[in-house]
Amino acid sequence: MSKINFFNEGLEFDVKGKQKIRKWVTNTISEEGFFKVSELNFIFCSDNYLLDINQKYLNHDTYTDIVTFDSSENNDEIAGDIFISIDRVNENAEKFKVDMKDELHRVIIHGVLHLCGYKDKTKEEKNKMTQKENQYLGLRSAIDL
Repeated sequence: MSKINFFNEGLEFDVKGKQKIRKWVTNTISEEGFFKVSELNFIFCSDNYLLDINQKYLNHDTYTDIVTFDSSENNDEIAGDIFISIDRVNENAEKFKVDMKDELHRVIIHGVLHLCGYKDKTKEEKNKMTQKENQYLGLRSAIDL
């Protein structure tokens, strides 16, 4: 049984449809060829909280919507912590004129795809990541998410 958890750090945020998100994330991970989620934590936080993590652990002095830490011990399993700035998700939803829930789901699956081995440093990697995000976002309707 996979272990997917949701936490808040420094803010009140209630993610809707946790069970459906767990199923969607588990299906995505399986589709990408992984057999097990040992532990996956989604931590919803503020811009300042995530900026502090970005500075401390990645030496980046910028705001971001997501930071992903991979703690997998085996090649066929997924484990990690995905920190998501709700401030940034809200701002990006406005900026890109999309529903906040859709932007949150994009960021969630973006972090999961990082744990599956996808990168986004080069233009080609970013294009592949966006294509994969769109693919898995399209599958949400199968579980009524």
